[in-house]
Amino acid sequence: MKKKRSDMKKIEEMMVSTFSLRRKQIVEEEPSVAEVKIKWPALFTEQQIEAEFNRITSADLTESFFTGLDKHLPRLLTLYQAKTERFPELKNILRKLEDDNSNRMKRAVTLRGLPYFLSEDSSRFLRTAEATDTEESMAKEMNVGIILIKHGEDLLNMSVVLEDQIILHDIKDFSKAVAMLMGLLYVLNIDYPTELRYTFEVIQKVLMNIGADHCSARVPGLRNRLFCKTE
Repeated sequence: MKKKRSDMKKIEEMMVSTFSLRRKQIVEEEPSVAEVKIKWPALFTEQQIEAEFNRITSADLTESFFTGLDKHLPRLLTLYQAKTERFPELKNILRKLEDDNSNRMKRAVTLRGLPYFLSEDSSRFLRTAEATDTEESMAKEMNVGIILIKHGEDLLNMSVVLEDQIILHDIKDFSKAVAMLMGLLYVLNIDYPTELRYTFEVIQKVLMNIGADHCSARVPGLRNRLFCKTE
């Protein structure tokens, strides 16, 4: 155990000391994810994704993500309910709360429903695979996304994908997978997928309250609706 802590400390010190060089290369040279992974393998762990995100933004990745999500999910779920007739997909997602009304499921439903609420297409972002499928084959032609690994009707775990590569495996919670993906997009300086531009912008600027002073026209409108209790 002491050796493991010592190794982790050495990795952290190395990542801190090389941060400026790494950031310069990633931003200016725009290497592929595969190239970054070869040069900085330590970066592709949950711990270092969170640490690097903090170095870039001075914000705590999981704290800002889950605090904002929990703050707004009751209102978002209410807004979703009002749109179920217009978007049947939202009705199907909200039905998941009939069997499981836990906060974990509310978080997942809120995030799963956000693209539909914003009239965006998440079909290229989310893929479902059986436990017997090869994840690597499922990741092909998937630039940014999450693969849901199921066995029958049971969700077993999730994988985060960037540029056709499985980056993180065996994530048990959907909202955690989204949080890690947000961190990776920052860390690797990757643009949000065009088809989910507003979804990711809302997560960043409304839920996480990062860069909220510079929003596209649709984001302030949603923020106002989140704080309006009369609808």
